[in-house]
Amino acid sequence: MTTTEQRFPELGFYALAGQPDSSRDLVQEVIDGEAMGFGTAFISERYKQKEAATLCGAAGAVTETIRIQTATTNHNTRHPMVTAGFASTMQSLTGGRFVLGIGRGIVPMQDAFGIPHITTAQMEDFAGLMRRLFRGETVFGHDGPAGTYPILHLDSALDEHLPLGLVAFGENTLELAGRCFDEVVLHTYFTDETTARCVETVKRAAEEAGRDPASVTVWSCFATVGDHLPEDRRLMKTVGRLGTYLQGYGDLLVRTNGWDPAVLERFRADSVVQSSPALDMSATTGQLEHVATLLPDEWLEPSATGTPAECVAAVRNQLALGCDGVILHGASPAELAPIVDEYARERSDGGPGNAR
Repeated sequence: MTTTEQRFPELGFYALAGQPDSSRDLVQEVIDGEAMGFGTAFISERYKQKEAATLCGAAGAVTETIRIQTATTNHNTRHPMVTAGFASTMQSLTGGRFVLGIGRGIVPMQDAFGIPHITTAQMEDFAGLMRRLFRGETVFGHDGPAGTYPILHLDSALDEHLPLGLVAFGENTLELAGRCFDEVVLHTYFTDETTARCVETVKRAAEEAGRDPASVTVWSCFATVGDHLPEDRRLMKTVGRLGTYLQGYGDLLVRTNGWDPAVLERFRADSVVQSSPALDMSATTGQLEHVATLLPDEWLEPSATGTPAECVAAVRNQLALGCDGVILHGASPAELAPIVDEYARERSDGGPGNAR
């Protein structure tokens, strides 16, 4: 396929899903994703080989139409002027195709690196600063939750709206997204009930803030792992990925979904889990097969698995739950090709793939 038309603005993918062999793999992935018609390439940040600003610049340089969105970086790992400069440069490089997405971060990692924990008030304050800088304002004597700064200024001739995204989990963050962000990315392995509740929370908060709820885009981040992939890859992308989430912030995910905390405790107590601090990075296939026995089927169910048609049906269901877009998470565009082809076929036939 050679076209670069955005045929599916409601679909996104994560570049460099998991642990890439090389950061340069991103170049072909975003070229492929754009050619397939994806609307947005999302870029997450892991410091080894996946520093967000570098990857965003590379993605912007080799594409023409696909949107590029950080999902996510943390506002407190860079000075706000550095982040504003990054965003302004990306907007210039891409002709306005960039979305700056931030998030709360992972507490154990922040503790290990000596990075302060992020609060809801800090993210709201930071969003306000970015809005003012992109309106060309000079901010004097700012003293707020995001920090204390004598002067912040980007360009007095600047007057534009910088799209801001937020990766949201808990209710406070979801409400913040509705109040003052343009896009919100939900977490992977949310149940249908959780997803519908999160959408309702975001849209209600937007309305209460006097905004048009339709102006806030809610993305489902949906594990999409078709059975055309080898079994060991499927295990890593499902059991390994969910297991890593449970290792990092299992209490929050279990509480959010209303799952049984006793299952989480048994998972954590397992010797294989304890010996592999990041299952999606280091566990062997045999270890993942063992970990799979610790996870109830219902915990792995919120995902798109099976044949391309079954995956498309699961993706459509996310849209039916109220999401505005679906990130086909955990696989590269090349790995997603049979699923996107099926999505396109159903839509061209006037079938349910046409639903938004």
